[in-house]
Amino acid sequence: MSVIFTSTIKMDEEQNWFIELKDMVDESVVLCKNMDEYSLHVEELGTKYGGHVDSVNWYKDQDVPAYVMDEIRFKMAELKQLVEQEAAKELDLTK
Repeated sequence: MSVIFTSTIKMDEEQNWFIELKDMVDESVVLCKNMDEYSLHVEELGTKYGGHVDSVNWYKDQDVPAYVMDEIRFKMAELKQLVEQEAAKELDLTK
């Protein structure tokens, strides 16, 4: 069984962005208002599968403006950097 999540960037009525995170195995859906919530929910959903997720497929609704995509890309890059720094610290501790 492949574990696949979809992440769809959407806009609400007040023109704020959010991410609809969907577990394609059990069809559960979580709405995330920011990248911190998104990271937390991806991790929580992944625990159902022993932390193993095969793929996260990204989509966006047509009404999502370019500046929102830029903001999300920037926040994702920040989170990636933090994860890499934490991983490097853990590797240093094992030596």
